[in-house]
Parts: sequence; structure tokens; C-alpha cells
Amino acid sequence: MADNYLEKKMEEYRSRITVSKSTSAIPFNRLLLLNRSYRGYDQRRTVSEEELRRIISVNTRLGSARNQQCLRFRMVTVNESHKVLPYIKLGGALSELHLPIEGTEPQAFIIVCSTIEENKWVDIDLGISAQSMMLKATEMGLNGICIGTFNAQAITEAFSLPYTPLLIVAIGKGAEQIQLTEIAETDSHTYYRTEGIHYVPKVKLEDLIL
Repeated sequence: MADNYLEKKMEEYRSRITVSKSTSAIPFNRLLLLNRSYRGYDQRRTVSEEELRRIISVNTRLGSARNQQCLRFRMVTVNESHKVLPYIKLGGALSELHLPIEGTEPQAFIIVCSTIEENKWVDIDLGISAQSMMLKATEMGLNGICIGTFNAQAITEAFSLPYTPLLIVAIGKGAEQIQLTEIAETDSHTYYRTEGIHYVPKVKLEDLIL
């Protein structure tokens, strides 16, 4: 019995080593660069409910202002995406493009609600949650965008939500080319598109530090 026990433990150990060697974590700075807001998606790549659950699961490990843990999440997969799409807006600075372009709409969403009235502490949690879920999606080879402009009442009614939605996170496989550009704090912060590339201005480090 002892021999079998030791042999089993050795097999488990070797299995863990193999998984560890085959899994290459994305360096954090690289993860940040890949974590962009996509306004167009490859609809051939569907996002499963299990994948959305994995993304939402990061919230069980996050810090929370006053530890209130008031955020709740509604998963929306492709079968229900039609309930969201008419009520959201993407690319406010590029309104003339009417984004997303037909055929590139996101097909999966996470609707974020709060069990209590929105206040600065809720907003702190909301920011932490949204960024963390986006980073998790990026780690999984997916992309997304946080959507703050939408018809909250329509979304609430469409999904019979018990709480008012604060944010919608779209999840999918991005189908755009996005590039960061360094700017001074006095330059325009507005994103733009040229020859099919979506440019996002970012204030340089020297101007961020007081």
C-alpha cells in the first residue's frame, strides 16, 4: 500500500511539473499592451458561458472598498446578445463610423450591477473589477471593451435584472489593429483611425509624474 501511495504521489508531482513547464505566463507589461478596447470582433469565435465564468471569477480574489463586495454579474452569450446590441454605443469619438461595423458586433457580454446605490466606493470596486476582468480575458486570448454608454432601463427590463446595471463589458476575439502613440499631456487625447489602424494616444510617463 505504501509503495502504491508513493507512486501515485510521484505521478501527481510529475504531472504538475509538466503542466508548469508547458504553461508560459504572459509578462505583465505585455499583458497591459495587449489589453486594448476593441470595437470590432471576429464573429466566428464564440465565447462560451464557461469562459465568461472564468473571467468573472477574478472578482472572488479582488480587493473591495470597505470589503462591501456589492457587484453582481449577468453573463450574456451569443443566444442573448441581440438583447444588448440595440442599446449600446461604441466609439463615441468616431461617431461618423457608426461602430461597430455590421458583422463585427460583440456576441458576448458581462453586465455589471451593484446591490447598493452607486457611490464613490462602488465606483472604486467597479474600476478594479472591470480592469481585472479585461486582463483575464486578454490572458485567455480574448479581448473586450468596457461600455458605459447604454440604455440602462432597457437592459434591466430585457434581462429582468434585480439591480441597476452600471457597466457592460463586451468579450470576444478582437478583429482590429490597435496601436498606442505617446503624447504630451497638452496634446489631444482623442483616439483616431488612419488606414485601418486604430490609434490610442497615451500621455508619456514624464508628464504623469508630479
